[in-house]
Amino acid sequence: MYPFNRVGYILARCPNLPDHFIDPSTLSNRLADTRYKAFSKAFGFGDFDTARTQLSDFAQEITNLYQTRQFEEAVGVQDSDLRLALNAKRELGSISSGTGSDNTKWFTIMGSAPLRSVFETAFGLPSSFGKLDIDKQLEVFQQKSEKLFGSSAVSNFSDDTAQEALVERYLLMSQISNSASASSAEIALTLLS
Repeated sequence: MYPFNRVGYILARCPNLPDHFIDPSTLSNRLADTRYKAFSKAFGFGDFDTARTQLSDFAQEITNLYQTRQFEEAVGVQDSDLRLALNAKRELGSISSGTGSDNTKWFTIMGSAPLRSVFETAFGLPSSFGKLDIDKQLEVFQQKSEKLFGSSAVSNFSDDTAQEALVERYLLMSQISNSASASSAEIALTLLS
C-alpha cells in the first residue's frame, strides 16, 4: 500500500509529516511523491480535533485499501494486463472526481506509469509516443478520448460505464498486441491444442 520503508525513514526524521495534510506548506504536500500526502491524509493527524486513527471505521478503511492492493498484486502475478486494468479503475475514480483543471488531471494520468500504459494501449499509441512534446501528448490524449469515448474530459471516467469501456478496450488492444507478437510456431501450437 505505502512504501513503509521510505515512509518510516522520513517519519523518523520529519515528525511533522503526518500533521496538517490540508496545509500546503507541510512536508507531505511539498514532496513530489503524492503517496506521502495520501499517507498523511489517511491518518489525519493535526487537521481536525480528532485524529482519523480514533474513528471507528479507520482500521476497516486501511484494511480495505490494503486488501484491494494485495488482490491487484496477486492478479498481476497471473496477468499483468488485468492488474493494470484493476489499478486503472481504482485510480480513475479519484483522479476524475478530484480538484484541478482537466489538463491537470490528464497530466496526472500521463505521470502515472500504470495509467499511462492503459491509456496508450487503449488509444493504440506506439511505444515511441512518449518522446513527443508533452503538450502534443496531452492534445493527442484528449483527441483520442473524444473520438473513442465521446468526451475529452477526464471527469467522463468517473462514470462506471466509461471506465468499463476504457478497460475493455485496453484489454482487447493488449491481447491483440500480445497475439501479434506471437511466433508462427506459437500460433500453430495454439491451433493444435
